[in-house]
Amino acid sequence: MEQVPFDEMTTGAARDAGGWLGALQVAVVATGADGAIVRWDHAAEDLLGYTPHEVLGRHIADLLHPGADRSLGRSLWEGAATGRGVMGMVTAWHREGRPLDLEIWACPVPARHRGGTTVLVFAAEAEAARRIRGSSVVWDGLFSRSPVGIAVLDTQLRFLRVNPALEAMNGLSQAAHIGRRLVEILPDVNAADMERAMRRALDEGRPVLDSRRTGRTPADPEHDHVWSGSYVRLEDADGRPIGLAATLIDITAQQQAQLEAETGRRHLALVNEATLKIGTSLDLERTAQELADVAVPELADAVTVDVLETLAAGGELGAGLVGGATLRRVAKAPLTGSSVTAVLTPLGRTLVFPANAPYTRALCERRPFVVREFDEEAIVPAAGHSSAPAELLGLGVHSFMMTPLLARGVVLGLATFYRTRAVGPFTEVEVDLAGELAARAAVCVDNARLYRREHDTAAVLQRSMLPQHITPPPGIEVAHRYLPASDVNEVGGDWYDVIALEDGRAVLVIGDVMGHGTAAAAVMGRLSASVRALARLDLSPEEMLHQLEAALHDLVEPMLATFLCIVVDPATGRCRITRAGHPPPATVSPDGTVRLLDVPPGLPLGVGGVPFTTTEVTLPLGSLLVLYTDGLVESRSCDIDARLTELTDLLADPGPSLPALCDRLLTHLVPASADDDIALLVARVNTAD
Repeated sequence: MEQVPFDEMTTGAARDAGGWLGALQVAVVATGADGAIVRWDHAAEDLLGYTPHEVLGRHIADLLHPGADRSLGRSLWEGAATGRGVMGMVTAWHREGRPLDLEIWACPVPARHRGGTTVLVFAAEAEAARRIRGSSVVWDGLFSRSPVGIAVLDTQLRFLRVNPALEAMNGLSQAAHIGRRLVEILPDVNAADMERAMRRALDEGRPVLDSRRTGRTPADPEHDHVWSGSYVRLEDADGRPIGLAATLIDITAQQQAQLEAETGRRHLALVNEATLKIGTSLDLERTAQELADVAVPELADAVTVDVLETLAAGGELGAGLVGGATLRRVAKAPLTGSSVTAVLTPLGRTLVFPANAPYTRALCERRPFVVREFDEEAIVPAAGHSSAPAELLGLGVHSFMMTPLLARGVVLGLATFYRTRAVGPFTEVEVDLAGELAARAAVCVDNARLYRREHDTAAVLQRSMLPQHITPPPGIEVAHRYLPASDVNEVGGDWYDVIALEDGRAVLVIGDVMGHGTAAAAVMGRLSASVRALARLDLSPEEMLHQLEAALHDLVEPMLATFLCIVVDPATGRCRITRAGHPPPATVSPDGTVRLLDVPPGLPLGVGGVPFTTTEVTLPLGSLLVLYTDGLVESRSCDIDARLTELTDLLADPGPSLPALCDRLLTHLVPASADDDIALLVARVNTAD
């Protein structure tokens, strides 16, 4: 038999003893055929504490625990000496006088210089051996069965080993990985970014966690995936880097769920914002602009809003769109600074579309018209009608949608959303979101339409109920004004009248029905007609007011009204004044003295159960009587007493004529946008001449 040098035999035997043996502190001991120790290495000295001088020549069994059964140790050595390798556990005696459990592996090898057998014994602490062996089993099981992708790479970032899970993720066998780098085998992921993270873990020695890999692999070449990778440096016993351990988890589903949740939160926030910002007024154009402003930039990069021309013109909406659509552009966003909105039709312009145009289709079909991928092919159908699609494509528009404005079953117009940023085309969720915003705006636009129609009806009714031609009796000069509320406020129920009696007297009346709109205007007309009839019966002011109150109680929905009645005798200046919750009249004497007449205020008509009081006042001939409704003197920003003082100050200089005085009062007391209707009646009580 060829003899092998002892050191080579030791190395070979250690290698054959087990793949995980090198991870332990293993003592190597050699004995002769008689059991006497002939070799004792440094690991054996570290393990049991004896120096080579103390053990060489002694029988190996002498190192066993003196109180333990030594038969196992002897049988293990005898078995090895007879030519077969053995393995077992014995209790040795440490030099310090304590027991130490050892796992041993023994096998015969040819003697180095002469015939015979040398027994080579490997010994390791039993607890450490069990721990290492258990770790190895766990590692092997984890590597082969874990659903997490695991790889071991060398210091050049070349694959040394991959587990089945990583093979499945990458769609490549282990053989396709070994010896190659990530950038070589997966070109469709951000491999360069990942290798930079790996290199950082190797160079700095600190683990890199949750480094994202994105892209496509041969396992699923049609879909993008997202993986979370972590990298840990592998080191030898001296702390030198020998490679890298990598783990990879596919988090595509979690990312998608997180993205959908985040998108849902943003969309909910946008809907909440739309609820607050869309419909702040009953103005059609302003409501449309609020829709456009809310949608940019969260949903789209540019938005236009168009309504049917008949709606914008204040007419009735037609039933169909058979021959095409005629729209008016009423809003766009952003108003400035956008190349997209700059090339679109300006605000206020009319747009006419044929029956087969996308705008007309969206209106007729009452559902969104979406072009998710806006490209050269998509603009071909429209090329013969307009150059706008080609211009929009040149400006980077890559996706757009048209969403009809529908309210109460009526088509009002549509909103168009354009996208230029690189965030992908409009999704189904975003189409639904645009529909929610459009529905909110459509209801508000329809409310504005209905309000405008009612406002116009009430205004016409109001003006028709006011006296068109006032003919006062001789001795009285009158001037009057009616100023409706601004367009953003509803028409009220203010009115005035001058009724001449047969005996030369005149009845000056002014009133204000509480409320707004058509109902208030209609009640005002009813009261004004009743006053004319009752005044000609020469009833007392108190009786007239009782009859008017009865008329209010006859209404299906009773209303309240303030009222001021003054019966004037121009020959004597005598006045009988009755108030029902109305602001006090003012007088201006010929000498310029201005005062508010101290007349009991009374309660508004319709309250009931309270008697009315008439006050008699004699005015100097040539005096002015000024009757007005509360819209002239009430203000949200100023106290009523201050406003009344302002009124009397203006009356101190009445001017050359009564019409000029009326205009002066309205100019100074009424802002540009009045909150309420204003009725004003000024009468001069002349001399008997």
